Parts: sequence; C-alpha cells; structure tokens
Amino acid sequence: MMKILLIEDEPKTVQSLKQGLEENHYTVEVAYDGILARQLATRNTYQLIISDIIIPGINGIDLCRELRALGIQTPILMLTALSTTDDKLIGFEAGADDYLAKPFDFKEFLARVKALIKRSNQTILEAQTLRFADLEMDLTSHLVSRSGQLINLTSKEFQLLEYFLRNQEKVLSKAEIAESIWEVEDENSSNLIEVYVNYLRKKVDKGFSSKLIHTQFGMGYILRMEQ
Repeated sequence: MMKILLIEDEPKTVQSLKQGLEENHYTVEVAYDGILARQLATRNTYQLIISDIIIPGINGIDLCRELRALGIQTPILMLTALSTTDDKLIGFEAGADDYLAKPFDFKEFLARVKALIKRSNQTILEAQTLRFADLEMDLTSHLVSRSGQLINLTSKEFQLLEYFLRNQEKVLSKAEIAESIWEVEDENSSNLIEVYVNYLRKKVDKGFSSKLIHTQFGMGYILRMEQ
C-alpha cells in the first residue's frame, strides 16, 4: 500500500489531488496546517510527502527543514506558486526532492509522484555503498564521507553526488543532469545545476588536495581523479 501525506490548506486543491491519487490506488492522509503535518510525519510512515509552501502554522520550507533535521528521509514534493530559480533553490536547500509550480497538469503531477516513490523504493532495496577514490556513500544510512570525514549533504546534493558516483569518469552534460535529477528540461535548469555543482564542490573537494568534481568546458561535468 502506497501511503501519501498531503499538506495543503486549500479545500478545492485537497479534494482534487486526493481524489486523483486515490483513483490511482494511493492512500492519502491530509493535513491542513504545518503543525498537524509535523505530528503525522513523525508518527507515521509514508512513501511520499506532498506539501504546499504557504500553509498555516509552520510553512512548507520550515517543515521540510525540521523533518530532515529529525532524520526523516521520506521524499518530499513541494507544490507552490513561487517558481523562480531562487525559490526552487530555497526549497531544495531545505531538503525537498522535487518542486512543482502551480498551476500544473495532473498528469505531470502524477508522473512526479510515481518517479519519487520509485526512486525511494529502489534506494531502499539496493542497500549498498558507492565508492570512488576516498569518497564513500552509504545508500542505506544516507551517510557520505571522504577519507573518513563525514560530509553533510542536503537531499538534492545527495542525489546529485549519487548520480556522479553511478557515472564516474563519464562526462555528464547539464541536460543529462537536469533530466535525471530534476526531471526537467527548461531554460532555468542550467543555472540551477551550476549552483548545485558549486555547493557539492565546496563540501566534497574543499580542504582536500585531490579534487574529484571537474568541469569539462562546453561539455558538462565529470567525477574523476585529478590528473
């Protein structure tokens, strides 16, 4: 049974999304404010959390931060009318896994839901460790370390690093990264990727003599040992 927590204070939106999800065989619990949502998310197990950003009590961004700080790794899909690159960065930095701007087509929404749940289930089933040089990623515990030193990553940074580790020593274009990690192909994705690669470099390479994440000018990025 696929159980989803829907956090939304607009009754018509709740009715529409809940009905559509249930017609696709998902079980949906609803919270109309961030306080109730926090209680439900910490007491129950869900395959996905879907949250609006502007909600009473605790807004969606702060709620996401709190859940991640508590170690809750359930995928989170943000729904909001705020759709600039900066708005998306704030959501991803808080720990969101995906971001869908209103208004949206239900088919696209359902595709995002299925992709997030599938990705989460695959990660759980794999229960393995990815390694490259002195960098190590545990997919079960979500711990990342380099030379034994723990590295704290946001949810999106973790996904991006996992993608590099699964494609080590292969040049990855911005289009490939955008489609695989953000599941989008739009004019704003290039800037978003540049920002996140820089975030990752500061955490993975800063302070180490050997750099692992490199830019292939005009082509994209590559995870390789420094030559």
